[in-house]
Amino acid sequence: MQINYVSAIDAGSSITLLSGVHVGCYELFSREGVRSIADLKGKSVGVGAVGSTGALLVTMMAAHVGLDPVKDIDWVTDPKVKPIELFVQGKVDAFLGFPPEPQDLRARDIGKVIVSSAVDPPWSQYFCCLVGANPDFVRNHPVATKCALRAVLKAADLCVSDPARVARRLVDGGFTPRYESASQALREIPYDKWREWDPEDTIRFYALRLRDVGFIKSTPQKIIAENTDWQFLNELKRELKA
Repeated sequence: MQINYVSAIDAGSSITLLSGVHVGCYELFSREGVRSIADLKGKSVGVGAVGSTGALLVTMMAAHVGLDPVKDIDWVTDPKVKPIELFVQGKVDAFLGFPPEPQDLRARDIGKVIVSSAVDPPWSQYFCCLVGANPDFVRNHPVATKCALRAVLKAADLCVSDPARVARRLVDGGFTPRYESASQALREIPYDKWREWDPEDTIRFYALRLRDVGFIKSTPQKIIAENTDWQFLNELKRELKA
């Protein structure tokens, strides 16, 4: 995800970001009494671990609406129980899920969505998932890099044009057990945005948010200047016209 890449780059990892893939894969669920992010003040949020992807995203959301994520939210972790199960069992007030978790909760009519990164700004205006590569590989093997990126972006197009086929592949490949959840996720996630959205805007937005909450020290400008290469994406936009 975008924040994993940005955090890793800030920590010194050698990564070149090549493209965005899609928006909208995470959703914040809550129980009764929590109707918005601001209502999380004094409430509990289930996360896999402090500093996990889910925790970082909810931290940024909370800070974005003026909450103090450290003082205002009770972060709950349990090494023996997944965050989604803590939410299902009623032990936490909110939980941020990734497919197929949101689809599973909706199928079981558990909780309600207070933030969907597919439709709720500002989160819906930026990529959640990006393509990154080893800089040496990109530099030494540009043709292979472009071929690999082309495959990823054509797969995103296939998710739009034939979601039923992709859902079946996901189930047959053992990535998820439920065809219905996979199919719903593919229909809900806007896989067709890679041509329209600007991945540089995504890096800038999330790097600023991560700096605001003290998780990184690098500036967006530094990350963009040293760790991005959009030439392959720009070429493929021309080649793979919608």
